[in-house]
Amino acid sequence: MSGHLDYEINKELGECYLFMGELEKAEEYYLKAIGSNGIHSDPYIGLATVAVQRGALEEALKHYGKAHEIEQTDKSFSGIALIRMELGDHEEAFSMFSKALEANPENMVALFSLIRLGHELNRLGEIVPYLENYLEVDADNKEVRYSLAGCLVCMERKDEARKHLEMILEADPENEAALELMGQIQA
Repeated sequence: MSGHLDYEINKELGECYLFMGELEKAEEYYLKAIGSNGIHSDPYIGLATVAVQRGALEEALKHYGKAHEIEQTDKSFSGIALIRMELGDHEEAFSMFSKALEANPENMVALFSLIRLGHELNRLGEIVPYLENYLEVDADNKEVRYSLAGCLVCMERKDEARKHLEMILEADPENEAALELMGQIQA
């Protein structure tokens, strides 16, 4: 049993130090967690995060890849996608963010990155379902609803966009972004 306990403690310490920005210590405990018991993806995700903060993207990609071999999660898809995006491989990033959202519709990093890429790559039609899926889980999220409205406006689906903007304004009549977009549609 102690092996698993060691793993949990080392992983938690790694996360604490990472949160405090102490990268050396975080790395030390993630490596201990990897050595303590069984094969888990979390410490590799932690090491990847440390590498990203140091600007070592290739190293981060290697750690995310390891995590991904052990267990494909929305975090591993999303991590790989973020680095692919940084390295300018936008098509691959788009695909990986999509897979992250299929694994977990509430992954906000993947969702907002996909919105950005959807605009850049002119693939808004493909991201609309992910935004709608998210809103089924959290209908009150104004940022996601606004993003969806923005995509719909860009796609000339103004009536649908108007419905989403009305829902935002019903809950938050002073919402400047929604008021502005509504003004543009009605102009």
